[in-house]
Amino acid sequence: MTILVTGATGNVGAQIVAQLAEAGHSVRALTRDASRASFPAGVEVAEGDLADPGTLTAALDGVTALHLIAIAGDNYQPLQTAPEILKLAAEQGATRVTVLCGPTSQDVEDAARASGIDTTALYPVEFMSNLKEYAEQVRETGTVTDGFGDSLSAIVHDADIAAVAVAALTTDGHAGKTYPITGPEVVTTRGKAAIIGEVLGREVPFVEVPEDEFRAGLIAQGWEEHAADWMVGVRRETPEIGRTVTDTVQQVTGRPARSMAQWVDENRALFG
Repeated sequence: MTILVTGATGNVGAQIVAQLAEAGHSVRALTRDASRASFPAGVEVAEGDLADPGTLTAALDGVTALHLIAIAGDNYQPLQTAPEILKLAAEQGATRVTVLCGPTSQDVEDAARASGIDTTALYPVEFMSNLKEYAEQVRETGTVTDGFGDSLSAIVHDADIAAVAVAALTTDGHAGKTYPITGPEVVTTRGKAAIIGEVLGREVPFVEVPEDEFRAGLIAQGWEEHAADWMVGVRRETPEIGRTVTDTVQQVTGRPARSMAQWVDENRALFG
């Protein structure tokens, strides 16, 4: 069977591609620019744009399963073309789809469930790959600077999100399921700095910025005001789903979720 992975160059998508390939599955990676992509040996690369389903004919040819992200384009806009994509996939005989869900993904999830393809909705919390921003700070200043030091997160390893997706794409028993995916512990923002320091074997102080400065920083990075306000609200009081540990990784994959300390150790070169 051929499995198409959209968002294949992203933090989670690349992990899905690698894990499927390592397990010996026939995997096709979708990218808008094949010349800029690098995948493991044996992975088939297909070009196409989720925002334009007409470009996906070759990518969807013969697929039996599909991992679908809920955004499209450089600006990460909500995917508007999910019904057309899923119709094309169903016509090719696809029987399974995983949807990587987030705050704006409900329409994509609904389209998947309405398509007749067995659907598994993946709802991960904060990705550990977001810590790359902290890595840059640690390299340059030796500190972690952020807002909301007491904000809570059940932060999850990207490879664990991928592992749940791989299981849903390749094994039975996941149709119709909604999987909240978290790491094994809840940590505060300042606690992240402490874990980084423990793994690196040196003190990494946490520097807290005021709320208004945090918001201004988001806008300076290009966030729209309503999105910045949303993020401030999330950080001020994390929604229950973002601060509640689940056993999804253990139940679906048969092994415990990876810790933040493991992620830092795996990526210690990023921290200098």
